[in-house]
Amino acid sequence: MGKSDKKRILLKIGTNVLTKETNNISRGKIEDIARQIVALKEEYEFVIVSSGAIAAAKQFVNLESNGKKINVKQALASIGQPHLMRIFQENFRELGLLTSQCLLSYSDFEKKQSKKNIINTINVLVKNNYIPIINENDTVATDEIKFGDNDKLSALTAVLLDVDLFIIATNTNGIYTKESMNNNEAKTIIKSSNIQLLKTQIEKSISKGGTGGMKTKIEAAEIAQKATIETWILNGLNDNFMVNAIKNKINFTKITRK
Repeated sequence: MGKSDKKRILLKIGTNVLTKETNNISRGKIEDIARQIVALKEEYEFVIVSSGAIAAAKQFVNLESNGKKINVKQALASIGQPHLMRIFQENFRELGLLTSQCLLSYSDFEKKQSKKNIINTINVLVKNNYIPIINENDTVATDEIKFGDNDKLSALTAVLLDVDLFIIATNTNGIYTKESMNNNEAKTIIKSSNIQLLKTQIEKSISKGGTGGMKTKIEAAEIAQKATIETWILNGLNDNFMVNAIKNKINFTKITRK
């Protein structure tokens, strides 16, 4: 059972977008994403990789720790993941969209059988109009903290599913030129296929709330590019960000195939 005639988008949503840069998951943002999927569903089918489990937990608990910081993060993710899924499910359902949860870990991408299972499961879900919402299986993972806020996971998933477009929703209007950032005027690099050049443009940055930054996003785009998948890095804080990007109404960065 393969893909349909629709173009498949893998949408990666960072913590900073889901919280609208606050300390709480934004239902309004999740509703905005759902509305866009409804608006685009004649032409596009969606697979989502969503961060935000830890942010969702922080709304409810303050954990005492006697272990390492990573154990607390894993415990928070375990508490927050069901809440995050519930918020997605409720808001998507109001607009007639069905959701499903898929938890993956990096080791899944190293085994032939589990890779095949992921592809088959997601194809069945999408064919039956369920939107897979993927997150890292944080309870067993130690990588997310190292790899950046699901950026690498989403790139590996995009490649595995052979998507038509990989969208990374973050809190900037794409990648800015280094010169413009030094002058405090933030000018977006609209289009590039040169990953090495893009790497020279970014300053060290970690996004608020997330564990990623622009570096991990460019590395994710590089993984996608090697599999001839185009990556768009755009500002998910704005309403209608995907629809406006597809209509070319906003500035964002396209990292094209070579």
